[in-house]
Amino acid sequence: MTPPKTSVWTAEQVRGIAAPLGAGVLIPSVDAPERGTLDAGRLYWDMWPLQDADGHRTVLAGRELWMALTAPDRGDPALRHFEAKIHWLERVGGDWTDHGPVLPDMPVPYEREWAGSALYHEGTVTLFFTAAGTASRAGGYQQELWAASATVGEDGWPQSWSTPAPLVTGYGPHYMPADAHEGAPGMIKAFRDPAYFRDPADGTEYLAFTASLAGSASAFNGAFGLARKGSDGWALVAPALHAEGVNNELERAHLVFHAGSYYAFWSTQTATFADGLGHAPGGLYGMVADSMAGPWAPLNGSGLVLANPADAPQQTYSWYVDADLTVCSFVDLLPDGSFGGVPAPLLQLKLDGARAELAA
Repeated sequence: MTPPKTSVWTAEQVRGIAAPLGAGVLIPSVDAPERGTLDAGRLYWDMWPLQDADGHRTVLAGRELWMALTAPDRGDPALRHFEAKIHWLERVGGDWTDHGPVLPDMPVPYEREWAGSALYHEGTVTLFFTAAGTASRAGGYQQELWAASATVGEDGWPQSWSTPAPLVTGYGPHYMPADAHEGAPGMIKAFRDPAYFRDPADGTEYLAFTASLAGSASAFNGAFGLARKGSDGWALVAPALHAEGVNNELERAHLVFHAGSYYAFWSTQTATFADGLGHAPGGLYGMVADSMAGPWAPLNGSGLVLANPADAPQQTYSWYVDADLTVCSFVDLLPDGSFGGVPAPLLQLKLDGARAELAA
């Protein structure tokens, strides 16, 4: 097996993003959030579908099931990060229904659940997620990669969840620890968002995750982390790519295989780009390779895949692409400055080698 080689997302590539952006990159305007039957007293963000081992959305007992982070609406959307819990969402005809927490309450050492991914395989659902904070001290930014699994019952719902457990020990030589209690959104270091991927070439299983590059001389050291599963479980390996000196956070890192090519996707915001790169929009970014070993080349020359319109630069965020090239996200800031906190309309990508755009 050829070990993955780390590629670099460079400032020169980011400088290639030119205004005005083309129509194939621009996300349609979201005039008003569609809450539907979702709980009016809760906020929803950071979504992902239940997927099979090839990355396609899975239907259980006729249900199209998704997961999302949710928390009570306390009047200040920043507080949601400190009460986040993963809930089941069912999508029916474009509407969303909240079916409550995925994991039952159990004694765990972390405080809350941040984003991840969900795999359905041979009658078992496995939730990969971020264990955030510590139960002993509220409000911390500590992050670890964890998982839990459950068998699917005759009614089509997972049951008898295993006790959540960490996937890896420590942070390894390639990644900065994300163990600080204090911090601020956009400035903290990352070790989160585990996203499952099985390499169709040889069946090797990977987790992509949001990371920070160890040994960096820059405060802007976001990395697209990788863990690989072997006979002894998951082991951290070198990142697929990093953005040293370019961007602090490559969030919701995940992998998609399409038409013989490997695609690495992530989300980021204008505020997390280094000085001199503030022209780059918040959006979905990505790279493409011929194999997991790389090298990875930026999509559309710059890495930019999708961006919010210029007059609403934060209208949606946290994009996640599945193997059918469906893109989910959530409504972030509305034109009046209020927080949306609901699923955004699904989008459809079109990929052709190193070119990516919205499907017509």
